Amino acid sequence: MNLARRALAEFAGTAALVAVVVGSGIMATDLSRDAGVQLLANSLATAAGLAVLILILGPVSGAHFNPVVSVAAWVLTRREAAPAMRGREVTAYVPAQVAGAVAGAVLANAMFALPAVQISAHDRSAPHLLLGEVVATAGLIVVVFALARQDRAALAPVTVGSYIGAAYWFTSSTSFANPAVTLGRAFTDTFAGIAPASVPAFIVAQLAGATLGGLLLVALYPNSPQPVPGSAYQAAADRPR
Repeated sequence: MNLARRALAEFAGTAALVAVVVGSGIMATDLSRDAGVQLLANSLATAAGLAVLILILGPVSGAHFNPVVSVAAWVLTRREAAPAMRGREVTAYVPAQVAGAVAGAVLANAMFALPAVQISAHDRSAPHLLLGEVVATAGLIVVVFALARQDRAALAPVTVGSYIGAAYWFTSSTSFANPAVTLGRAFTDTFAGIAPASVPAFIVAQLAGATLGGLLLVALYPNSPQPVPGSAYQAAADRPR
């Protein structure tokens, strides 16, 4: 039941995150035809929404909302006495995150009186966009887990939200950095959408970025992380199994 509760938090949090991303994109395009204004509105809403969701749901599940974060937490701490994630927890989190992402896109479509299920036609297959995803995801992994190793996990809401908001602007891909969110955004043919044909390459780029980020993290912080309540490392470890 405890694992089910944490998986529910991951489902709800990922759904809310995608609803924020997609919904704010729809609202931005309704209010302005200026692409810069649209991206600014979308990035600010996403950064703020992500920070709030981490703050509220972090104590329940660790607020991963992202398969690469969950897998990285398992890989980076699996040899610890109290690992942040175990294999069975990853297998519960990832499907919940994917389902939540799709549900969030459908919800955003419905809130703006669009067909609930759409298939995006927004092609994002250019190589420079994939490079942007590698960079965005590598940076995200370093940010999330460096906080834990610095004993600053309490700063995760503002730090992770700020990083994603900034990465909207400094990466060519606008920083999806999340395989579940990428899949969810294929179900909306709006500002935030991505064509299904572009999804596999994006996910491969995100996995590559997560690997690079993990290697960089270990090089920068070679010591084993200390347990930090509320962090992506420790959130799951604190709770009875």
